Amino acid sequence: MPIIVAMDGPSGAGKSSTSKAIAKRAGWSYLDTGALYRGATWLAMQKQIADANDLVEALQNEKLTFNANPEKPTLKCGKKDISEEIRSEEVTAKVSTYAAMPEVRAFLVEMQRKVISGATKGIVVEGRDIGTVVAPNAHLKVFLTADLDARAKRREAELNTDKDLAESLAVRDEKDSNRKVSPLEIAIDAVEIDSTEINLEETVEVIWELLKERELLGLPIVAVLGRPNVGKSTLINRFLGRREAIVEDVPGVTRDRVRYECEWNSRDFILMDTGGWESRPDGISVGVSAGAEIAIEEADVILFVVDAQVGAQSEDEAMVDALRKSKKKVFLVANKVDSPNEEAEAHSLWNLGLGEPHFVTALHGKGSADLLDLVVQELPEVGGAIVTDNYRKVALIGRPNVGKSSLLNAIAGDQLSLVDEKAGTTRDPVDSILEFGGSTWRFVDTAGIKKRANQASGSDYYAVLRTQVALERAEVVALVLDASEPMTEQDLKIISMVEDAGKALVLVMNKWDLVDEDRQNQLNKELDRHLTHITWAQRVNVAAKTGWHKDRLAPALRTALKSWETRVPTGKLNSFLGALIGSNPPPVRGGKQPKIYYATQAGIAPPKFVIFTNDWIEPPYRRFIERKLREEFGFEGSPVQVSVKIRERD
Repeated sequence: MPIIVAMDGPSGAGKSSTSKAIAKRAGWSYLDTGALYRGATWLAMQKQIADANDLVEALQNEKLTFNANPEKPTLKCGKKDISEEIRSEEVTAKVSTYAAMPEVRAFLVEMQRKVISGATKGIVVEGRDIGTVVAPNAHLKVFLTADLDARAKRREAELNTDKDLAESLAVRDEKDSNRKVSPLEIAIDAVEIDSTEINLEETVEVIWELLKERELLGLPIVAVLGRPNVGKSTLINRFLGRREAIVEDVPGVTRDRVRYECEWNSRDFILMDTGGWESRPDGISVGVSAGAEIAIEEADVILFVVDAQVGAQSEDEAMVDALRKSKKKVFLVANKVDSPNEEAEAHSLWNLGLGEPHFVTALHGKGSADLLDLVVQELPEVGGAIVTDNYRKVALIGRPNVGKSSLLNAIAGDQLSLVDEKAGTTRDPVDSILEFGGSTWRFVDTAGIKKRANQASGSDYYAVLRTQVALERAEVVALVLDASEPMTEQDLKIISMVEDAGKALVLVMNKWDLVDEDRQNQLNKELDRHLTHITWAQRVNVAAKTGWHKDRLAPALRTALKSWETRVPTGKLNSFLGALIGSNPPPVRGGKQPKIYYATQAGIAPPKFVIFTNDWIEPPYRRFIERKLREEFGFEGSPVQVSVKIRERD
């Protein structure tokens, strides 16, 4: 999903100039929705159309096409470029009439949304109903205004006319503000900017600061590519100053594209680790190599790593062709150069045709700082990586090969995560921001957990640790189980891990297409036997490979999150507790009955309740209170924590 900036405001406020300047600076797309309404008006005038439905039919046949490049935005009607003609006084005089037609607006709004969704990184959209109608979920909404005289002078300069346009602008304002459909108005969450006393550059700077404050300007991406086992992950760990990327003396440990935030010389950027690229991949290598090629497209700067001790291989030469076609800035990195003799030999890498090789020893850090100095000099001001957002975070957790990556791909409708019949394909957590079920989510596909971290070794050890970190970051967990197979001890350990983390939980029973009636009966018995302590978790049956019932996951996630963040008013809580104690008092302990004074909710995410008493309350009675809390207030999909605090005795 692209970053969307909605720019609303009256005619002549400077929306077009400001929007194009922002889009150019950020490297984003640009959409002038007013141009589409002018295009529709021009078409109506050409064909002498007065009826709204007839105009919509004409628009369907002729097709308006907007070029979203801010350097040269153009509008075509069919094959004819009408960019200049739509700015005529005749079109300007009539555009409000046609723009007020509900049928025309509905048609053009849908067209605008398609242009927005097609943007790759970000898009600045300007008009008069962007933040309220066209893109109500825009990341930043700006209402740009100015007084009537200032707007009139700007419009006169733009049109190179001596006419006083103040009166016509006032009439236009009146029509735009009072039309029945999508009137000009300030969105409730918009930032109003008055540009009467500030110039274009100053206006752009104000909005740019807003983008930075909201962390909407993407960080540049530095992709690290090369054959398997040339030291890419070791180099990334050296850049990061910590052991993040999984490193093992076995080719092919890294498989998915994994991103890490990095900082050097006060520049923040994203390091992207990739799987080893092969020119003739087979098996799982096909997906790995494809991922590396996608990384080339996503990257702003590329580090092409070659093992200097073995020299350039045919695989390296094949990748050079792909790098040249990308037209991206490429640094040729000669790794494992430990001595002057090896450095002399490594000069042969000039033959790859990528310019000067940069000598490093990733394992020891030699040359890495000098390389980073050069890299940050080439970074653009804005990249395509958005690292912070307000999206709800979902972790896909489970044993290897239960279908986590397949589920993610089904949700996305694309091959986001590597999928293979062989267990353990995913090694690193992979973040994906996806539109799903009417909401935007941040999904994290994690490595399958084979055993606990203290029992694992090698890449499995680090994969488990990173899965645990992903679990900590998440708000809700989609715990994927293979419904076609009996539950295992490892499944139960993973469930306990999620419980201990205090996250909202949805049980995803995958591979339901393989479950017959006998297996259903067996599964129900397993659930009754093993999962009585999490009966509150919702269950969704899916078949990830086909996408069957994937749509049921989003409502379950929303319900779980809502429960996870539920707060019960203190008065309501204690009325409930008083009635409960009256009918079911705590059991006698040591010949005395504990006295419960009151309760309070100490927190949410998950809901935490503290009961104040004069004595210890046995765990069974606590569980009884928890069960009754759920019956009274819900909490479906969320753990509930009940603790006791003993006060002085009476």
